[in-house]
Amino acid sequence: MKHLILFSLILLFPMQSFSAYESLDKIIVVVNDDVITQNELDEKTDGYKKKLRLNNLSKQDEITLTKQVLQEMIRTRIQLQRADKFGITIDDVALNRVLEQMAKNNKLTLEELGRAIQAEGMSFSNFREQARSDLIIKQLQERVIANKITVTDQEIQQFIKTDKASSQTDISYHLSHILLSTPESAKPEDIQNAKEKAESLYSEIMQGGDFSDIALRHSNGRNALKGGDLGLRKANELPVAFVSAIKDLNDGDVTKPIRSASGFHILKINKSTRQKDVVNQTHARHILIRTGAETSAQQAKDTLLKLKREIQSGKEFAELAKLYSQDPGSKTNGGDLGWTDPGMFVSEFDDVMNRLKDGDISEPFKSQFGWHIIQVLERRTKDKTDENSLLQAKSIIHKRKSEEELQLWLRRVHDESFIEYKVSDLIPQ
Repeated sequence: MKHLILFSLILLFPMQSFSAYESLDKIIVVVNDDVITQNELDEKTDGYKKKLRLNNLSKQDEITLTKQVLQEMIRTRIQLQRADKFGITIDDVALNRVLEQMAKNNKLTLEELGRAIQAEGMSFSNFREQARSDLIIKQLQERVIANKITVTDQEIQQFIKTDKASSQTDISYHLSHILLSTPESAKPEDIQNAKEKAESLYSEIMQGGDFSDIALRHSNGRNALKGGDLGLRKANELPVAFVSAIKDLNDGDVTKPIRSASGFHILKINKSTRQKDVVNQTHARHILIRTGAETSAQQAKDTLLKLKREIQSGKEFAELAKLYSQDPGSKTNGGDLGWTDPGMFVSEFDDVMNRLKDGDISEPFKSQFGWHIIQVLERRTKDKTDENSLLQAKSIIHKRKSEEELQLWLRRVHDESFIEYKVSDLIPQ
């Protein structure tokens, strides 16, 4: 529930035209043909204050926090403007589907989700618009970045070779991050200034400065308002330069400034873990009877009860499955589903299968496909690290390229935008 509430506090609001603002609502920043007003900034900042208190990151001074929030609002506003030019929209039907899934993931109904949001002091209508904006921005980023990224077979093979050689396959890191960005067309003095500031911040951290607090005050990264928290990332999902900098460090260590195309980075290893891709697999078989105009639910259930008795009396499950099962995917194999990973079937099927002991046959039960009986044949623990290496490599390379390109694109569209600050105290340093 906590993660759901944190999500609800990342406040995004619909764009409005100049004429929509009342005269008493002071304009803070002009962003292309749009504006951010004092009321919007105050409301967004109040939301982040609540979020920071929940995460024990409330040391931030007022003006620095306001600047960070304003930069986040500007980035969001620019992206929504770009999405509007592309004609990207999220209708109410699509939005409702996402909200229903969000509620389901948190084991809530949509009505319970609405009450939980309101209990945290945010109207559900604003939460809906926030979610709509998030989805629009996600679609925009996929269109301009992710869908244009290609991964070659040669890159995959080289990645696997390098990844195994560096022994990083099974390591994950919980990282915090500070970014001091430089413009795309940075002059030598811009780069030098960013480097000196990064070195100064690194010295401050080494002398006992709180990393999260420094990230809140100085980072230009997208996670600055989370104290720079990047969450848990597999080593092979991180930029190569990051992995090279942290691979020999211990939990709690901080890297010296790292140079990249987007600026200078400082990383802190909060925790590292080593793990393998191990899953518990089940080998089972089933018989499916579908219901419809010719077969009622009771008839399907009675048929399966009869078949279960015959199996218990000595008849072969496989032969009866070939005769009676209406699952075309497994019928010819005697109902055999092969080795399956958790979550491969609908929840009703998984729940029954997971409760059975090896060799047991279930009572008839209903799913969205009809009525079933299941027999579990055996179970095993499977290390799929190598088996999944190709798919994982492609996904990781694509994600890594997308992240790097996204940072460059965000910086580029910011530089291309007309941004005029009406309050000099809020101009970023």
